[in-house]
Amino acid sequence: MTIDSKYHVRIQRDAPTKLYPFERFFRGFGDVAAIRGLFGKQTVKVLRRQKVEFFSARFGYMGTSDVDGHLIISNRYLKEGSIRDVYLDIIHELCHVNQFRHHKPLFYPKLSYVDAPSEIEAYRFTVKEGKRIGMSDQELVDYLKVQWISPAEHRRLARRMGLALSPSSGTPHRSRIRR
Repeated sequence: MTIDSKYHVRIQRDAPTKLYPFERFFRGFGDVAAIRGLFGKQTVKVLRRQKVEFFSARFGYMGTSDVDGHLIISNRYLKEGSIRDVYLDIIHELCHVNQFRHHKPLFYPKLSYVDAPSEIEAYRFTVKEGKRIGMSDQELVDYLKVQWISPAEHRRLARRMGLALSPSSGTPHRSRIRR
């Protein structure tokens, strides 16, 4: 849609989003037992159809579109984030993709991020995968520490995930798109 305005300019208001095939950038996720368990017999089909959008931002983030279920990933985070965090974040976001496929809400504006059913399910799924790859409880507690939740919310999320808490630094070590 183009709008002519009193300012004597034309503005194209429906700019296309550039989406890429997920498997162009992320290979082997169909072989991960957790992902096969998540999507079942549809795993190959889902991952082939999955799309990803990259954006440029000063801070690194990742999320899932609640419009069509594609992944949204910061170029910078993809490049500079630890491989383990990026891996676990993809696992987390693919859980949200599955929620989207089953018409479950991804966002709960009236709830705290750590109390949202979509986040609880995705973090449980991710923590289980973190344990499978050999992460300690403390490493998982640190993984759960993100910049948009308070220390009290972080403790609540860690307890909800069944993780033993121990004192650690208060600085989040990574960041993702805030829900």
